[in-house]
Amino acid sequence: MSCCNRRCGLIAGAVFGAVVAILGGILIPLGNIIITGTVEKEAVIEPGTTAHDNWVSAGAAVYRQFWFFDVGNPIEVLDYGADPVVVEKGPYTYRTRYLPKTNITYNSNNTASFLLPLGAIFEPSMSVGPEEDKVTALNLAVVGAYAMIPTVLHGQVEKLIKSSNSSLFQRRTVKELLWGYTDPMLKSSIGLFAPYNDTFDGLYNVFTGKDDITKVGKIDRWRGETKLSFWDDVYCNMINGTDGSSFAPFVDKNKPLYFFSSDICRSVSAGFEQSLDLKGIEVYRFTLQPDTLASPTINPDNRCYCRDPKTTRNCTMAGVLDISSCQDRKPIFISLPHFLHGSPELRETVRGLYPDEEHHVTYMDVEPMTGFTLRFAKRIQVNMMYGPSKIITVLKKVKDYTIFPVVWMNETASLDDETADMFKKELISRITILELIQKALLGVGLSIFVACLLSFVVLEKCSRHGKIV
Repeated sequence: MSCCNRRCGLIAGAVFGAVVAILGGILIPLGNIIITGTVEKEAVIEPGTTAHDNWVSAGAAVYRQFWFFDVGNPIEVLDYGADPVVVEKGPYTYRTRYLPKTNITYNSNNTASFLLPLGAIFEPSMSVGPEEDKVTALNLAVVGAYAMIPTVLHGQVEKLIKSSNSSLFQRRTVKELLWGYTDPMLKSSIGLFAPYNDTFDGLYNVFTGKDDITKVGKIDRWRGETKLSFWDDVYCNMINGTDGSSFAPFVDKNKPLYFFSSDICRSVSAGFEQSLDLKGIEVYRFTLQPDTLASPTINPDNRCYCRDPKTTRNCTMAGVLDISSCQDRKPIFISLPHFLHGSPELRETVRGLYPDEEHHVTYMDVEPMTGFTLRFAKRIQVNMMYGPSKIITVLKKVKDYTIFPVVWMNETASLDDETADMFKKELISRITILELIQKALLGVGLSIFVACLLSFVVLEKCSRHGKIV
């Protein structure tokens, strides 16, 4: 009787263990369905969701840091045609994107339109000096006039330069160079980012993801158009991906992330580099690919971005993007800082540039489950182009076309401790607890089942040999 009770007990235990293990197994796909549904629901851009709150107003402080290229030998360049020698000066830091999106409208086609207000507040504690620090920099007006006015009218440019006592270089404050000053030659305001404060980065129309979560955040229209008009090609004029602040949930590290940047007037992609821990949250680091600004001989997709064979060595020069077509014909060239991944001649015509992957690459740290960008650094350099002239005196000693670095910028943000704790509490911890319950039930159930099964086998073996158990 005792032996029978033991057998029954072991069988019942094994059955119980199997049931518990099966329950744990069932909870795995069921739990995944719950997790997927929760994340997708919270990722939709509509009032009341986590994504909406972060989308309307940036949760983390966004800063723009500027490093200027201070020219050390302006006289030698003008009088003897020497190569310019520059020294990096910075950072000068401003808080930006502190204003929430405005004019938000939810449309019937599951898109939302909005304006993004622009503004900059100087942060002295994060800067090497005040905005009144002076820099010897390229003369924006002289170089702009050289490039924008036809050669047959360069005689008039020469008269304007002489009458205003202007030169190829000028000494200006950080504030003037960034946000504007009255130029003596043009008799009007000019600046690298002027006007900026109280302006808007166009009108955006993005998908909310309500009908298709894979499209959430993707740009449908910018400035009312579904494509750009800056490039003479369908491919280059495509607006791909999001604005980079977030992506569709459940990010696949084997696939590139696409985003559009109005700063460089084009769409780009970033590839997975590594997994990192950010304040206890696993993130995927995606970086701008080295061939993003490669010459068309290396990356044929860039052929339509090459606009002037004369200044790009017949489209063989790498590392710069001529965006004059979206800058009112101003001779603006965009690159990575210090011409990272650029052709060697870019650093040979201007001395003092030292590209560094760690400090000059653009990256985004994306939480893979939600698709939220929790930390990023967008790094770009603003350059201007000038060349030799037989008419304009300050350019007579110039030997060849020069793409000259003026300033490079690091736009960066990272979630703070409070936001990280909230993120972990509201989402990550719930998912972790559910996963622990799944594993615990499966593990305990299997352990009970195996233990009871082994004990039953031993009991049967002993019984067959006539031993009392």
